[in-house]
Amino acid sequence: MALSKQNIPQRAQHFLECGIEECERNCEFYCNPCHQRLCEQCSEEHLKSPENKNHEVVLYQQRKRQLPVDKCKIHPTKDVDMFCEECQVPLCSKCATMGDHERHKFVDLEAVYAEKFAVCQTEISKIHEYFLPTSQDLQKDIKKNSWEIKHIIDNIRTSMKTEGETLKNLVDTVVSENMKQLDQIEHSLLEDINTQDKTMDEYINYLNNLVKELHRCLFSKETQKLLCEKKPKIRSIPETTKPVTPEFTAGPYSKQDVIKLLGKIHVPKTMAERREIKSIESVYNTAMKHTHKQMKEDRMKSDKKQTMSLSASVTKVREFNVPGVDNVRHVSLDQSDKLWISDGDGNLVQTDLQRNVIQKIKTSGGSQGYHTVTQDRDLIFTDRKKNVINWITQDNNITEFIKTGVWVPLSIHSSHINGDLLVGMFKETLSFMGLMNEREGKVTRYNKTGKELQNIQRDNKGQELYSNPHYITENINGDICTSDFNKKAVVVVNKSGQHKFSYTGQESKFRPYGICTDVLGHILVCDGVSNTVHLLDQDGQFLCLLLTQEQAIYCPRSVCVDDENNLYVGQYSNTLTVYKYLQ
Repeated sequence: MALSKQNIPQRAQHFLECGIEECERNCEFYCNPCHQRLCEQCSEEHLKSPENKNHEVVLYQQRKRQLPVDKCKIHPTKDVDMFCEECQVPLCSKCATMGDHERHKFVDLEAVYAEKFAVCQTEISKIHEYFLPTSQDLQKDIKKNSWEIKHIIDNIRTSMKTEGETLKNLVDTVVSENMKQLDQIEHSLLEDINTQDKTMDEYINYLNNLVKELHRCLFSKETQKLLCEKKPKIRSIPETTKPVTPEFTAGPYSKQDVIKLLGKIHVPKTMAERREIKSIESVYNTAMKHTHKQMKEDRMKSDKKQTMSLSASVTKVREFNVPGVDNVRHVSLDQSDKLWISDGDGNLVQTDLQRNVIQKIKTSGGSQGYHTVTQDRDLIFTDRKKNVINWITQDNNITEFIKTGVWVPLSIHSSHINGDLLVGMFKETLSFMGLMNEREGKVTRYNKTGKELQNIQRDNKGQELYSNPHYITENINGDICTSDFNKKAVVVVNKSGQHKFSYTGQESKFRPYGICTDVLGHILVCDGVSNTVHLLDQDGQFLCLLLTQEQAIYCPRSVCVDDENNLYVGQYSNTLTVYKYLQ
């Protein structure tokens, strides 16, 4: 039976040549009995032959695998080509006639081999499409748990040390107060003792003087004076008191009392939650569909990118007020329909395009690009009071991900190329004689686990690149683009940290704010002086003022571009405007 070529899926063609001699056409079919590769024309000719009319010709991908030649160990001249179903062993035709297999049922070994081969291929496919990816995802989750445990334990250690230091400070305070009280008691007691000692000293002097006077009377030559002398009246001995000394009563405390004060570690007595394993059906059945869909989307994006260019004019798509913020200082895209938006007062809001607030977080962030969304849609934001970078997962668990020490983290961006984190920071030091603070800035790269990979601070001449890098992003070629408020410039370095250029605007005054890049490598940056959005190419050449006050732009502060090449512009109000500028 001839097969129609139009029913052959394109991916079934392996560009193998037809197995018929002198035919150079592509192999599309396969004769299972002959184990012969055939093109469409040769397959039709093959089936026309009377001796081949019962042959099974199938698509090449559906072919039966040819049975490897294997000689029988008992009958070396015979090929093993049969399978005993009762004994479940392969054998040759001569073995089948022997008594051990009398009345057993035999089947063609090639059919069994083809069936087993197909089963193995299916299992290999399952392993590659389900078991390996699922296991690797679980392993990633396990490694993530390892990181979480480390950070949780570190936080507990910090808390324990803090509690211990607090208790030690309290102990030092109490001991100090007790010592002070004891010093006062000692002073009072010694003062009283000194007074009594002085009194007794005066009384003893009095007695000594009295004795001298009486002696003079006794040995006086004037007898009349002794006879007329009145009996002396001796003053009584002054009363004195014994000091009442203080006593110290030790506090009745034990180790358990200290534990109660400091707290103790305990592991919740709950069953460990099983990690979710996706069913093989949900993954295996959709794997190919997803692969083809992704390939198609990637191809469409690539084709679209190649034909994309700047539009002749900028078109406003929509505009809406963002609830929960006073102004739109920075925007991080979560999905095409979800955004994280912050204002200058530390309000960080997740919202959709219908103005529905999904969640709200109070942060220490200010008027800078201090938050970003990772490839896994986790939110990361900086805390400039504690000098830490926080990581919040989709189930709203907040962890102190990275500690930056003396450096204050300002801006942050999650790379769409490799998932690295780029962080703009600054620190202040006292200048000579402490007359004023000197500020220096840098950009630090971390990997997904929080390991520091790179520090960018100076150019090849040793000059400081940054002072106040308050917005940061990454271009499609890996360039790191930073908006530096104090430098009044857009500072761009390549992925190795080498300075490429600094853009200082078109006018005498230029104050850069929010910055982003697009699919063509353009750099878009807000200017707080002229109330415009500048468009540069990736080499720093000024192209145009993309948005000006003529488009009713008021104090633009933030910009970002989504996957559909929509430009989001946040202003010094709670207004967010969406534009189209590429075609």
